[in-house]
Amino acid sequence: MNAESDERIETAEEAATGSASGGTAKAERELGSRAPGFIKASRPLHLSWQVGVFVVGLGVVVAGALMLVLPGPGWLVIFGGMAIWATEFVWAQLVLRWTKRKVTEAAQRALDPKVRRRNIILTTVGLVIMAVLVGIYVWKFGLALPWTVGE
Repeated sequence: MNAESDERIETAEEAATGSASGGTAKAERELGSRAPGFIKASRPLHLSWQVGVFVVGLGVVVAGALMLVLPGPGWLVIFGGMAIWATEFVWAQLVLRWTKRKVTEAAQRALDPKVRRRNIILTTVGLVIMAVLVGIYVWKFGLALPWTVGE
């Protein structure tokens, strides 16, 4: 069994039952294309619309991937490209829902007092270790910069 296809079926059923009962939650919109009605009415126009959305989304995702190694907000741009794709493609909508759910869960875990205390302790220990290393460097070499130590 493929878990992804099971999730798609469950999500589609939830969306169908939500729309049948009179409305869906704001965060759980129906899956599918959000193209204007006149575009959906014509199959060739809708297909060209989907190709255009895919190309624009691909460009944004590729730019975000480049920003992972170059300066820039790489992950933010990648998720922006996924949001562009999610206006047309169900698979991108499901990926974004999963990502939002995981980010929310991580934020809730980060607010846990035990986790916050652990993070503060680890940060303090890391800063103390860095301060000791800087102190050793200054004691051994003085305030000389690393590239001028050999002179």
